[in-house]
Amino acid sequence: MKTKFYITTPIYYVNDVPHIGHAYTTIAADVLARYHRLKGDAVFFLTGTDEHGQKVEKAALDRGLTPKAHADNMTVNFQQLWKKLEITNDAFIRTTDQQHIAVVQELLQALYGKGEIERRTYEGWYCTPDERFWTEKEIVEGKCPDCGRPVERISEDNYFFLMSKYQARLIAHIEQNPNYIRPESRRNEVLGFLRSQTLGDLCISRPKARLSWGIELPFDRAFVTYVWFDALVNYYSATKYLAPEGTAWWPAEHHLVGKDILTTHSVYWSTMLMALGLPLPGNIFAHGWWTKDGKKMSKSIGNVIDPHELVDAYGVDAFRYFVLREVPFGLDGDFSTDTFVTRFNTELANDLGNLLSRVLTMVGKYFDGKIPQAGTEQPADRELREIALSIPARIDDDLASLAFTRYLHDAWSLVTRANRYVEENAPWTLAKNNDLERLGSVLYNLSESLRLVALYLYPVMPLTSQKIWNALGIGKGINECRSGEEVNWGRLPYGTTIQPGAQLFPRIDQKKNTEKKMEKTEQESMQGTKHEAQQTAPTLSALAPGAAAKDPIGIEDFMKVDLRVGKIVSAERVEKSEKLVKLKVDIGTETRQVVAGIGKSYTPEELLGKTIVIVANLKPAKLM
Repeated sequence: MKTKFYITTPIYYVNDVPHIGHAYTTIAADVLARYHRLKGDAVFFLTGTDEHGQKVEKAALDRGLTPKAHADNMTVNFQQLWKKLEITNDAFIRTTDQQHIAVVQELLQALYGKGEIERRTYEGWYCTPDERFWTEKEIVEGKCPDCGRPVERISEDNYFFLMSKYQARLIAHIEQNPNYIRPESRRNEVLGFLRSQTLGDLCISRPKARLSWGIELPFDRAFVTYVWFDALVNYYSATKYLAPEGTAWWPAEHHLVGKDILTTHSVYWSTMLMALGLPLPGNIFAHGWWTKDGKKMSKSIGNVIDPHELVDAYGVDAFRYFVLREVPFGLDGDFSTDTFVTRFNTELANDLGNLLSRVLTMVGKYFDGKIPQAGTEQPADRELREIALSIPARIDDDLASLAFTRYLHDAWSLVTRANRYVEENAPWTLAKNNDLERLGSVLYNLSESLRLVALYLYPVMPLTSQKIWNALGIGKGINECRSGEEVNWGRLPYGTTIQPGAQLFPRIDQKKNTEKKMEKTEQESMQGTKHEAQQTAPTLSALAPGAAAKDPIGIEDFMKVDLRVGKIVSAERVEKSEKLVKLKVDIGTETRQVVAGIGKSYTPEELLGKTIVIVANLKPAKLM
């Protein structure tokens, strides 16, 4: 029997145009879905749109449309982007689906029948844009604490879900299930909230006199359902009419959400399920937000990142790779075009693209375009093979904890080792010396490494991975394979005719990129737009403020210094030292360990994911 794997994204509000945050969550879910399909699991991957509520009704009226027509138009934006991003969702739910509406009403009636919903007169401060009531203590100078817009005083009858009954039970569930809310910082945030204040009951209705665009309460047609109750039920309702039959899909293994909607999922949804007597999901994972060049994205500033533009400019796989490689999932990330281009040129063009090109060129030149046969295994061959075969267990652990950055780092270790293997074995020298047996072994091992690299990277870069297989002459789709069979070494038959194609990742000319950026900046400056100079990555010495200047050095000394830009992938304090922090820094070709005396200025948590400059040729030294 197949293992069941059910994963969801949030359903996206139709008043939004898809941006990098929407793409980020959905790409992450797609990677997990693709990975589990490769493993042979039964997968159900759900995404969709949230289409009820006051904001939708108002936007529709402003456009002279019915709310449903407005939702129909806006939903297409998400469907088109998911197609462009190679998203393989199994279903797309809309909260205007009649089957969804029926399930929402069924659950409302069940809760009402069990005495879990009561009618009360309620008076409070209401934020129309957020469609949410706030208490006197929560509002800030007469404004909504979330969006900062004015609130209005409303007194009306409404229906309340008795959420307060489940506070102690929810705390116990989170404490007993450490992986229920991830990452740990979000788990602590929710527990802190639940332990520090009394949980109130949740208003789950709106009078039709004030809002008509919603799902009617089955027990009182004068009211419609609060949009969040309607929206959260989608995760369950989809299993009743959109999921493949023959599998008990509920509960979901993962709900992926942005950190801004953590409370609604971890508290509202959890207590609703408890009241209904339904199992809770295995995990709610709240990732961070993206900024642009250190600034919060805003339409008014004009720095909102359009995924369509990035895909058109750099390709879908490069975009998918960058957003998951750049920052650990769960932390906030900053998008910089310069950083994107640097990672594109260093890792995708140089490391992977150039490796494939070199191997194919040599197979074509020395063996008439046919994969050669491997001869006697030497120690370097065994090391390459062992590294390749160690990766599946590592990436399985990585993806089980949604550590996408670590997963890509582990998969990339084979790319790094294969490139070093090329230099160590110098196939061109073997060819010059007419050592065809050893040359065949080296090129076979490199070809087989590329086959496995493509398999490991397929969930993130499906088009690139398939291109690699096609170039190696493998006449089948990776999506048709099962990773358990394909991870064995030596499955690429010798004698296979290679099919070289176009370059995987043509290098981006950073000079032209910079010139275009400068030209754009000049044009914006002429229009009166203010721009701040982009901050460059600090060196380790610059990270520690107040460092004393040393004696000047000459240009001949400076020329000896090998400076490399890298990303901090782990950081921890050195025991018995207040200043020293041990860092592992990914510099593209390898991961280096360095020690920096910055412990009084930065915590390890603050350093994780930072881009820094290291001296790559500094003589090793033992400290502490």
